[in-house]
Amino acid sequence: MKYNPEYHHRRSIRLQGYDYSQTGIYFVTICTHQRQCLFGEIRNGKMIFNQIGKIVSQEWLKSAEIRQEITLDEWIIMPNHLHGIVAIDKKENYQGADHFKGVDHFKGEDHFKGASLAPLQEDKRKPKSLSSFIWGFKSSVTKRIKPICDHSNPVIWQRNYYESIVRDENQLNQIREYIINNPQKWDEDPEKLDNLSTEILTNLYF
Repeated sequence: MKYNPEYHHRRSIRLQGYDYSQTGIYFVTICTHQRQCLFGEIRNGKMIFNQIGKIVSQEWLKSAEIRQEITLDEWIIMPNHLHGIVAIDKKENYQGADHFKGVDHFKGEDHFKGASLAPLQEDKRKPKSLSSFIWGFKSSVTKRIKPICDHSNPVIWQRNYYESIVRDENQLNQIREYIINNPQKWDEDPEKLDNLSTEILTNLYF
């Protein structure tokens, strides 16, 4: 599906008038541990959540709602990773990925596949930062999943995550379109693994 500002206004409207020169908008990818498909499956080009996937979706929204400096734009949860556009208010003095390759280097969809983005070391101690937001999100998901797992200390997430700066509206729309189309191109996704994990949770679809 091509990005349509009218159809997708529910998320994108929140970034209208944003000052892109502040370099406060980031394309983020968060992967599961060992790329395990823990969040559900793709059926007919659509993502179908299992119980863990529903928790991940709820906590992604909640983690942004409780932080005034965070604004979410388009996002998608896939079987073993999450793509999202996250804006951080520059007034909060966030110092992020200025030294990383920005989205102005976009050369097509291959740029957005996880392996092509630079991994970051998480600095969860820096308040109101992107890393702090993602660390809190990951922690809240793990905490909620523990009671329904086969063991008390499940390893859900890859330790690092990936980020890339969004420079202008054109680049923002390219990433939105990539995120929206991600489920339809799952069979081509290098993150795809054929084996579903049975270590953490049995299939629980709703």
